[in-house]
Amino acid sequence: MASRSYSNLLELASGEPAPISQIRRRIPRVMTVAGIISDFDSDSDSDGCSSVPSSPRDRTIVVANQLPISASRRTDGRGWEFSWDKDSLLLQLKDAIGDHGADMEFVYVGCLRDEIPAADQEEVSQVLLETFKCVPTFLPPDLLARYYHGFCKQQLWPLFHYMLPLSPDLGGRFDRSLWQAYVSANKIFADKILEVINPDDDFVWVHDYHLMVLPTFLRKRFNRVKLGFFLHSPFPSSEIYKTLPVREELLRSLLNSDLIGFHTFDYARHFLSCCGRMLGLSYESKRGYIGLEYYGRTVSIKILPVGIHLDQLKSVLSLPETEKKVQELVEQFLDKGRVMVLGVDDMDIFKGISLKLLAMEELLKQHQEWRGKIVLVQIANPARGRGKGVKEVQAESFATMKRINEAYGEPPGYEPIILIDEPLPFSHRIAYYVVAECCLVTAVRDGMNLIPYEYIISRQGNQQLDNLMGLASPAQKKSMLVISEFIGCSPSLSGAIRVNPWNTEAVADAMVNALEMKEQEKQFRHEKHYKYVSSHDVGYWANSFLQDLQRTCRDHSRRRNWGIGFGLGFRVVALDTNFRKLAMEHIVSAYKRTRTRAILLDYDGTLMPQASIDKRPSAKSIEILNSLCSDKNNVVFLVSARSRATLGRWFAPCENLGVAAEHGYFFRLKRDAEWETCVPVADFSWKQIADPVMSLYMETTDGSMIDDKETMLVWSYEDADPDFGSCQAKELLDHLESVLANEPVSVKSGQHIVEVKPQGVSKGLVARRLLSTMQERGLTPEFVLCIGDDRSDEDMFEVITTSIPSTSSLTPTTEVFACTVGQKPSKAKYYLDDTAEIVRLMQGLATVSEQALRTQQNGQLGT
Repeated sequence: MASRSYSNLLELASGEPAPISQIRRRIPRVMTVAGIISDFDSDSDSDGCSSVPSSPRDRTIVVANQLPISASRRTDGRGWEFSWDKDSLLLQLKDAIGDHGADMEFVYVGCLRDEIPAADQEEVSQVLLETFKCVPTFLPPDLLARYYHGFCKQQLWPLFHYMLPLSPDLGGRFDRSLWQAYVSANKIFADKILEVINPDDDFVWVHDYHLMVLPTFLRKRFNRVKLGFFLHSPFPSSEIYKTLPVREELLRSLLNSDLIGFHTFDYARHFLSCCGRMLGLSYESKRGYIGLEYYGRTVSIKILPVGIHLDQLKSVLSLPETEKKVQELVEQFLDKGRVMVLGVDDMDIFKGISLKLLAMEELLKQHQEWRGKIVLVQIANPARGRGKGVKEVQAESFATMKRINEAYGEPPGYEPIILIDEPLPFSHRIAYYVVAECCLVTAVRDGMNLIPYEYIISRQGNQQLDNLMGLASPAQKKSMLVISEFIGCSPSLSGAIRVNPWNTEAVADAMVNALEMKEQEKQFRHEKHYKYVSSHDVGYWANSFLQDLQRTCRDHSRRRNWGIGFGLGFRVVALDTNFRKLAMEHIVSAYKRTRTRAILLDYDGTLMPQASIDKRPSAKSIEILNSLCSDKNNVVFLVSARSRATLGRWFAPCENLGVAAEHGYFFRLKRDAEWETCVPVADFSWKQIADPVMSLYMETTDGSMIDDKETMLVWSYEDADPDFGSCQAKELLDHLESVLANEPVSVKSGQHIVEVKPQGVSKGLVARRLLSTMQERGLTPEFVLCIGDDRSDEDMFEVITTSIPSTSSLTPTTEVFACTVGQKPSKAKYYLDDTAEIVRLMQGLATVSEQALRTQQNGQLGT
């Protein structure tokens, strides 16, 4: 029977989750009091707070597509037998996590590899939970096929490995029904997590591309869930990723995590670039940690390649069956004067097996001295996916091997290529590592690939294996690696010979170089690699990730959280407890009961949307400003970075409007008043230095421009490529700071701009000047409203919010409203969502002033 999550996609599209009480449960809930099961369904708190008491120790719920469990039918056919899958990374991270995880409890959520009949699922769930602390997720067969073999393997996996569906034969074209199956399966995983989670205390660690929308479902149910996600596959460049029709849905879902992990900086860089280009988000590095600001939440980025389970590998090296197989391989190869080069790969299209065979053919062709000596042993593990591509790779590999062996199979009994196309026991695979002189990895794209790590540890071996290999001393250990530059482990193995697998001639030369390198150099490289791999094992990786997850989630309880958006566009806004939305009735009430008011307004991004092409004020805006200015109790000031000529022309109809131009360098109290300066008149000879520098960057950055104002120079890259523009802006900032170091100017970067202006000029100076002028005239403000949208407006917010205790400009009873546009970290205490809300607010205040004016006029007429 299909689950409720799968059958009702309309519910998902609307953003409304199914009532948890209607989800069929087979797993006991978290016990809060003996005999009483807590009911999270009654939790209507938007912060996701639960009444479940704190756990006595940390617990991590590890979620992946497959559980680290092997299942088999009992021999009598009655029931099932289960055991841990020792090769599973999820189990290895638990075993290897070390002292840090001594008090850490792990619960696993995922699917079983075997299909469990519906009649057995209840019993299987109980056994796995009680014996293994595993919560199985049972997906209907049809849904599983469309979710895993459909969307995951035909669409996400090829795209993440840089294969575009240019034709039906090259990857799967986007299929909306497969996407819906993917979302439905993720929803079922979320339902299973809800059955066991204690949201106040548990950490949730989600693994890989199969579950990329799961963070949204969990964040929607519990706004403060402590959630980490690690992507084990590559993340493609933005040029590839943006071809995905559901690109924004996946990005926003990942951003509902607290911590997102990647194997390499390249993968993280691609993800950050996609967030910047498609969502307009920027990132910054603070004290070594990379973070994205997303609706007040900081989403941290973790870059650390996974390691291997060192203790497990060493124990396998000591097994008798391993030693026996090593002895056989020594007799098969070394005793006959043969040198083994080893490849271990899954039989799929991205592992480059055929390229490896062609490189071997090139070696035999160009280096006759190695004929009869070198043997490439290729272990081909069964493919994880299925389809036409896998069969083609298999057929091509065997045909190529046959052709090369026929061409170079001399002397008799010599086969230059041995292809093992059957599952091997792990101990046998380790034995091949031990005997191989060189390990060759030619994957054209791979997320991590731990084969080189396993090879390095195996070649370190132990005393028994050293005796079998005829090594006189540990100093003779060596492990030569020829690896593709397109795999995740490549950056961490600096002593490996990196190759472009598509260049088979270069791969062949690299193989010869690895085999003929001086022994001392080989040993030095092995020592360097062994030191790194042995210290960066799976336990180190898991410890580091969980520590960063704890650090990232530390301030959850200190922020106010609430959810906005529908469906997969859902996100959580997290703000300071004192930061709240400005309520119309609250400010109107304060406006009515006060008599002396100061109103400071930014223009671009506040009264005028940033995205608007025509920046001139509308007739409605002019009307609102005139209504506010006609109230004799008001002093209204427009504070902008624009030039005084532009502002004077645009706001000429506003007779009583005060205007501050160029961040406050120029200001006037009314239209007919003379322009004054907030600071002494400056010398602008520095422009002769700054202008040529900015012009250089404008010429080399397509889409950028220079705005030469009276007192400022502004380089804008709003229409340039975002990544290149940001990079150029950083360079320009450094360049200008260097050449203007002895000039009385400040160089600052803002939203898509770099500006140079006289020192001491800021919008905060305008606010301070206005308040002091009013004070001198005996007009101490009882009401102050200040609205802005960007970094330059923060100076105004700081002045008006700190003036009460520090100066006499404001009294303790003054009603102060510092308001920013958008929900973001700010020195303001209030926010409004957008310019439309700002205009509605100003219209409301203008209406109050108009009503007060009419009342006053009627009163005068009555007398």
